[in-house]
Amino acid sequence: MNYDEFADLYDHQYDLYRDDLHFYGVLSERVGGPVLEIGAGTGRVTAYLSRRGVDITGLEPSGRMLDKARARAGRENLSLKLVQGDVKTFRLDQQFALVIAPFNALMHLYTPNEQLAALENIRTHLRPGGQLVFDLSVPRYGAQATMRHEGETFYADGQRTDVFLIQRLDEVQQRVTTDYYADTVGEGGVLRRRFFSLEQRYFTRYEVEWLLRCAGFESPRVQGSFQGGPLEASSETMVFLTKRKEVLGTE
Repeated sequence: MNYDEFADLYDHQYDLYRDDLHFYGVLSERVGGPVLEIGAGTGRVTAYLSRRGVDITGLEPSGRMLDKARARAGRENLSLKLVQGDVKTFRLDQQFALVIAPFNALMHLYTPNEQLAALENIRTHLRPGGQLVFDLSVPRYGAQATMRHEGETFYADGQRTDVFLIQRLDEVQQRVTTDYYADTVGEGGVLRRRFFSLEQRYFTRYEVEWLLRCAGFESPRVQGSFQGGPLEASSETMVFLTKRKEVLGTE
């Protein structure tokens, strides 16, 4: 998934999303060591944690998303450590006390080989006993092949933009494709439509637990929200908290 063309719309859509910030803030401060964020995007979480005094590095594959993150840092007078790289192959000369992957970042790993490569690479960048924490959406989707407006309307430079979407599920591959139509009305009522397509690979709880064990992590604690509590049928988010597992005699 290449987010370069999607960066502007993404920044508008999620700039004010706050549900996960307190959770990752408290977690990062409690660890007290360097933190690595996977899928830093336009810097929403990175900037928040930096403002709280966390020593954080943001990893992001999209150059355009990183441009947005640097612009955010300039506006907020922050010095952010940002690295362009792929979660499966990045190499940093540092190990971290905590790695986080907020807001469905791991849903851009589409096959078991990609998922294991990413998790194993993350493990090598964790200190002994270091933690990996991430969240994933519970795979519950609305009406398929139906154009929907879910309340996303933005105003800028005297123009209004409404975002519509159509979703398609591939239940065999466990993939959801979301097509976005961003309709901007300018002067004289002229309509300009931009199209973006986002593909994600959704997970089930026990699939993730097995993946973590195969990649060298401890059995995770699973929460049904950022506030804690068990994963239930009504939960919208799965939060996984695990640690790098140490195998005696092999490291």
